[in-house]
Amino acid sequence: MKGRFIFLLALPLVVGVCQIVPGPAWAQALTECDVPNRQNEIDFPLPQVKKAIAAKHLNVLVLGAGSSQLPGPSGAKNAYPARLQQALSARLPGVEVNVATDVKPTRTAVEMLKTLKTSLADAKPALMIWQTATVDAMQAVDPDQFSHALDKGIKIARSAGSDVIFINPQYSPRTESMIALATYVENLRWVALQHEVPLFDRFNLMKAWADLGTFDLYSATKKLDMAERVHGCLGGLLADLVLEASKASVPNTDSGREPGK
Repeated sequence: MKGRFIFLLALPLVVGVCQIVPGPAWAQALTECDVPNRQNEIDFPLPQVKKAIAAKHLNVLVLGAGSSQLPGPSGAKNAYPARLQQALSARLPGVEVNVATDVKPTRTAVEMLKTLKTSLADAKPALMIWQTATVDAMQAVDPDQFSHALDKGIKIARSAGSDVIFINPQYSPRTESMIALATYVENLRWVALQHEVPLFDRFNLMKAWADLGTFDLYSATKKLDMAERVHGCLGGLLADLVLEASKASVPNTDSGREPGK
């Protein structure tokens, strides 16, 4: 399909991240966040985000679990949702950007759905960013149940007037052999493709950083400053995805046809 691609932040020579605009505000991203040999990809479009930017008011809702947070009194302002708001505000002068969160630890995708309609009604987002799959993998949730929850969440968000972006699990060499993530990561990717939802591939991005020695993720759990730097990179690169997808053309589809069908 011409003009339709899934956005993957992956290992070198696979697929990479969008180019960050040079400048002082992006110094960290240019020096730490970059993955060599990356390519610029066009992802699925975000028409509601495009409209919101044109109207000079962009609301975003981050729906997530524990890895969308950082501990400590400054955790909220240094976690990737806040860094995303900072990055989008810097990149969109004249646009009011608000990033709200519905983030609680140890929630499966099914459990996140319980508060989704309320969170959408409160935040009125043009974009819902959904970080999920880790807890489902840890609890060995039935993969079909997981995929069904993703399907339902997309439909709820779109019915509320929101675009959707998926974020897959974070990579950790400390737990890689302990948590069977592969099935859930693949199901997340497949549902994203079916529904034409951009996917922010946090897992492979962080694995590339670990392989390149950009971040020592094995000891990162004991180093809050490193975790803050990782979240800074995630927020900036996620902003790139949002802005690139908002510029993409909306594919022609038959009236009433379900996305991806």
